[in-house]
Amino acid sequence: MQRLPLRKRLIDGVQHGDSGWCLRANRWAEQRLSSCTYFAAVSRLGDGVFWYVLMAALIVFDGMNGLAASAHMAATGLIALVLYKLLKRWTRRPRPFASDRRIHALIAPLDEFSFPSGHTLHAVAFSIVACAHYPLLAWLLVPFVASVALSRVVLGLHYPSDVLAATGIGIALAALSLWMVPGVSLF
Repeated sequence: MQRLPLRKRLIDGVQHGDSGWCLRANRWAEQRLSSCTYFAAVSRLGDGVFWYVLMAALIVFDGMNGLAASAHMAATGLIALVLYKLLKRWTRRPRPFASDRRIHALIAPLDEFSFPSGHTLHAVAFSIVACAHYPLLAWLLVPFVASVALSRVVLGLHYPSDVLAATGIGIALAALSLWMVPGVSLF
Protein backbone atom coordinates (compact mmCIF):
# COMPACT_ATOMS: atom_id res chain seq x y z
CA MET A 1 0.00 0.00 0.00
CA GLN A 2 1.37 3.41 -1.00
CA ARG A 3 1.77 5.91 1.82
CA LEU A 4 0.46 9.46 1.33
CA PRO A 5 3.05 12.26 1.27
CA LEU A 6 3.61 14.04 4.58
CA ARG A 7 2.11 17.32 3.30
CA LYS A 8 -1.12 15.55 2.28
CA ARG A 9 -1.34 13.72 5.62
CA LEU A 10 -0.87 16.97 7.55
CA ILE A 11 -3.51 18.81 5.50
CA ASP A 12 -5.96 15.93 5.89
CA GLY A 13 -5.28 15.81 9.64
CA VAL A 14 -5.89 19.53 10.07
CA GLN A 15 -9.03 19.33 7.94
CA HIS A 16 -10.38 16.41 9.99
CA GLY A 17 -9.67 18.15 13.31
CA ASP A 18 -11.06 21.43 12.00
CA SER A 19 -14.28 19.79 10.89
CA GLY A 20 -14.69 18.00 14.23
CA TRP A 21 -14.30 21.18 16.26
CA CYS A 22 -16.64 23.04 13.95
CA LEU A 23 -19.28 20.30 14.17
CA ARG A 24 -19.17 20.24 17.99
CA ALA A 25 -19.42 24.05 18.26
CA ASN A 26 -22.22 24.16 15.68
CA ARG A 27 -24.27 21.48 17.45
CA TRP A 28 -23.73 23.20 20.80
CA ALA A 29 -25.19 26.47 19.40
CA GLU A 30 -28.11 24.72 17.70
CA GLN A 31 -29.16 23.25 21.05
CA ARG A 32 -29.07 26.63 22.80
CA LEU A 33 -31.30 29.24 21.20
CA SER A 34 -29.94 32.05 23.36
CA SER A 35 -26.34 31.24 22.33
CA CYS A 36 -27.31 31.02 18.69
CA THR A 37 -29.10 34.37 18.92
CA TYR A 38 -26.13 35.99 20.70
CA PHE A 39 -23.56 34.76 18.17
CA ALA A 40 -25.78 35.69 15.22
CA ALA A 41 -26.12 39.23 16.61
CA VAL A 42 -22.39 39.52 17.26
CA SER A 43 -21.65 38.27 13.77
CA ARG A 44 -24.04 40.80 12.27
CA LEU A 45 -22.40 43.61 14.26
CA GLY A 46 -19.03 42.34 13.02
CA ASP A 47 -20.22 42.83 9.42
CA GLY A 48 -19.15 46.42 9.92
CA VAL A 49 -21.87 48.11 11.95
CA PHE A 50 -19.93 47.93 15.23
CA TRP A 51 -16.79 49.36 13.65
CA TYR A 52 -18.60 52.19 11.83
CA VAL A 53 -20.36 53.21 15.06
CA LEU A 54 -17.06 53.05 16.97
CA MET A 55 -15.27 55.22 14.39
CA ALA A 56 -18.12 57.76 14.41
CA ALA A 57 -18.12 57.81 18.22
CA LEU A 58 -14.37 58.44 18.30
CA ILE A 59 -14.83 61.44 16.02
CA VAL A 60 -17.80 62.80 17.98
CA PHE A 61 -16.14 62.41 21.39
CA ASP A 62 -12.54 63.23 20.51
CA GLY A 63 -12.65 65.47 17.45
CA MET A 64 -9.48 65.52 15.35
CA ASN A 65 -7.78 62.83 17.44
CA GLY A 66 -10.81 60.61 16.90
CA LEU A 67 -10.74 61.40 13.21
CA ALA A 68 -7.06 60.42 13.04
CA ALA A 69 -7.75 57.14 14.86
CA SER A 70 -10.76 56.42 12.62
CA ALA A 71 -8.77 57.17 9.47
CA HIS A 72 -6.02 54.85 10.72
CA MET A 73 -8.58 52.11 11.32
CA ALA A 74 -10.19 52.68 7.91
CA ALA A 75 -6.85 52.55 6.07
CA THR A 76 -5.91 49.34 7.88
CA GLY A 77 -9.36 47.93 7.10
CA LEU A 78 -9.02 48.74 3.41
CA ILE A 79 -5.71 46.88 3.17
CA ALA A 80 -7.24 43.99 5.16
CA LEU A 81 -10.19 43.87 2.74
CA VAL A 82 -7.97 43.66 -0.34
CA LEU A 83 -5.78 40.95 1.21
CA TYR A 84 -8.81 39.01 2.46
CA LYS A 85 -10.46 39.03 -0.98
CA LEU A 86 -7.24 37.91 -2.68
CA LEU A 87 -6.78 35.07 -0.19
CA LYS A 88 -10.40 33.93 -0.57
CA ARG A 89 -10.06 33.76 -4.36
CA TRP A 90 -6.68 32.05 -4.17
CA THR A 91 -7.54 29.36 -1.60
CA ARG A 92 -11.19 28.77 -2.56
CA ARG A 93 -11.70 26.71 0.60
CA PRO A 94 -15.35 25.62 0.90
CA ARG A 95 -17.20 26.66 4.02
CA PRO A 96 -17.74 23.98 6.70
CA PHE A 97 -21.47 23.61 6.00
CA ALA A 98 -20.69 23.11 2.29
CA SER A 99 -18.13 20.37 3.04
CA ASP A 100 -19.91 18.52 5.83
CA ARG A 101 -23.70 18.14 5.68
CA ARG A 102 -23.83 17.66 9.47
CA ILE A 103 -22.70 21.28 9.96
CA HIS A 104 -25.43 23.86 9.45
CA ALA A 105 -25.02 27.50 8.51
CA LEU A 106 -26.99 29.19 11.26
CA ILE A 107 -26.90 32.49 9.37
CA ALA A 108 -26.31 33.23 5.70
CA PRO A 109 -22.66 33.73 4.71
CA LEU A 110 -21.58 36.94 2.98
CA ASP A 111 -19.60 35.09 0.32
CA GLU A 112 -18.81 31.61 -0.91
CA PHE A 113 -15.43 30.71 0.57
CA SER A 114 -14.11 30.09 4.04
CA PHE A 115 -10.41 31.01 4.28
CA PRO A 116 -9.65 33.35 5.98
CA SER A 117 -12.39 34.70 8.22
CA GLY A 118 -12.87 38.31 7.13
CA HIS A 119 -14.89 39.13 10.23
CA THR A 120 -12.05 37.95 12.48
CA LEU A 121 -9.30 39.55 10.41
CA HIS A 122 -11.01 42.94 10.49
CA ALA A 123 -12.03 42.67 14.15
CA VAL A 124 -8.47 41.89 15.23
CA ALA A 125 -6.86 44.57 13.05
CA PHE A 126 -9.42 47.25 13.96
CA SER A 127 -9.27 46.52 17.67
CA ILE A 128 -5.47 46.61 17.83
CA VAL A 129 -5.35 49.95 16.01
CA ALA A 130 -8.19 51.36 18.13
CA CYS A 131 -6.52 50.21 21.36
CA ALA A 132 -3.23 51.78 20.27
CA HIS A 133 -5.05 55.12 20.06
CA TYR A 134 -7.37 54.51 23.05
CA PRO A 135 -6.05 51.79 25.41
CA LEU A 136 -9.16 51.98 27.62
CA LEU A 137 -11.20 50.53 24.74
CA ALA A 138 -9.58 47.14 25.37
CA TRP A 139 -12.20 46.28 28.01
CA LEU A 140 -14.88 46.54 25.30
CA LEU A 141 -12.96 45.35 22.25
CA VAL A 142 -11.21 42.23 23.54
CA PRO A 143 -14.46 40.43 24.52
CA PHE A 144 -16.17 41.62 21.34
CA VAL A 145 -13.35 40.36 19.10
CA ALA A 146 -13.29 37.01 20.92
CA SER A 147 -17.06 36.73 20.43
CA VAL A 148 -16.80 37.59 16.73
CA ALA A 149 -14.07 34.98 16.20
CA LEU A 150 -15.99 32.30 18.09
CA SER A 151 -19.23 33.17 16.31
CA ARG A 152 -17.74 32.30 12.94
CA VAL A 153 -17.09 28.70 14.01
CA VAL A 154 -20.23 28.29 16.11
CA LEU A 155 -22.44 29.49 13.25
CA GLY A 156 -20.90 26.91 10.88
CA LEU A 157 -19.35 29.54 8.60
CA HIS A 158 -15.64 28.99 9.28
CA TYR A 159 -13.20 26.37 10.45
CA PRO A 160 -11.09 27.11 13.53
CA SER A 161 -8.00 27.32 11.30
CA ASP A 162 -9.72 30.06 9.23
CA VAL A 163 -10.20 32.07 12.41
CA LEU A 164 -6.68 31.41 13.73
CA ALA A 165 -5.09 32.37 10.41
CA ALA A 166 -7.25 35.52 10.24
CA THR A 167 -6.14 36.41 13.78
CA GLY A 168 -2.50 36.13 12.75
CA ILE A 169 -3.05 38.15 9.58
CA GLY A 170 -4.98 40.81 11.52
CA ILE A 171 -2.20 41.09 14.11
CA ALA A 172 0.44 41.39 11.38
CA LEU A 173 -1.51 44.04 9.46
CA ALA A 174 -2.19 46.06 12.59
CA ALA A 175 1.45 45.83 13.67
CA LEU A 176 2.61 46.99 10.24
CA SER A 177 0.04 49.79 10.33
CA LEU A 178 1.21 50.93 13.77
CA TRP A 179 4.83 50.80 12.67
CA MET A 180 4.02 53.03 9.69
CA VAL A 181 2.18 55.70 11.69
CA PRO A 182 4.56 57.80 13.80
CA GLY A 183 3.61 58.49 17.38
CA VAL A 184 1.15 55.60 17.73
CA SER A 185 2.09 52.30 19.33
CA LEU A 186 0.43 49.59 21.32
CA PHE A 187 2.99 49.73 24.11
